[in-house]
Amino acid sequence: MATAGKIAAVGVIGAGQMGSGIAQLAAAAGCAVLLLDSDPAALSRAVASISASLRRLVAKGQLYQAACEDSIKRIRCVSRVQELGDVDLVIEAIVEVEDVKKKLFVELDGITKPSAILASNTSSISITRLASATKRPSQVIGMHFFNPPPIMKLIEIIRGADTSEDVFSAVKSFSERIGKTVICSQDYPGFIVNRILMPMINEAFWALYTGVATKEDIDTGMKLGTNHPMGPLQLADFIGLDVCLSVLRVLHNGLGDNKYSPCPLLVQYVDAGRLGKKRGVGVYSYGQRSTTSIKPKSSL
Repeated sequence: MATAGKIAAVGVIGAGQMGSGIAQLAAAAGCAVLLLDSDPAALSRAVASISASLRRLVAKGQLYQAACEDSIKRIRCVSRVQELGDVDLVIEAIVEVEDVKKKLFVELDGITKPSAILASNTSSISITRLASATKRPSQVIGMHFFNPPPIMKLIEIIRGADTSEDVFSAVKSFSERIGKTVICSQDYPGFIVNRILMPMINEAFWALYTGVATKEDIDTGMKLGTNHPMGPLQLADFIGLDVCLSVLRVLHNGLGDNKYSPCPLLVQYVDAGRLGKKRGVGVYSYGQRSTTSIKPKSSL
């Protein structure tokens, strides 16, 4: 069984913003990193992003040039899951769809060495159910990073029903080694942060949908009235409206309470492809003109 001190090689699956950020953290902590994605263009973007991020730290005096170059050299891009056979820890950061993640965990279970720990960066999906797809449920755990991983200090560790104490301890120590503050959640829908955050974002959509106030006033109210760094609607854009909707549906289905039912306006935005900053338009526009006009209920 891998311990924190023995986690020398880490596989990261998914070269998007989350996966590239996780890869950067592991490499900076001295691990050999295999960054896996089937899209060569995504891998190229990830390497460019990681390099730029590390060099910004050098420019700010927060990292030595030699350490920057060493970190970049520790990352190797791969395109086949079979190449992760010898890693000590795998962290998947793929699409937030349970069936897709389960399929990946089945594949990883058959490829990785018996001592390897399998971790999911899921923000809401049951770790117990993901672990049930494998023959090593005691070695499956949740590692929920926050976006962007190199900057956000928190990591939420989720223990499945069968996650062993040794695996939890190893992952907790590894998380601290890469500079994170650890909180631990039991395996309930939404865990800690999203269990509290997503209903707030959903309520902000309801306030917009029913014409309580403009999006600007809703966000300004929460920023200046509760000292949040950004308002809930802007935050939803940064998270991704599709991700918010997915988490709300997990909460609604898992807890069976209609208070988690997604606001129709949020559903409509996602249906229209207005997914937030990553698409150039969500609740707000980010330099890309929307092709669909969606107005709050009171304006229809």
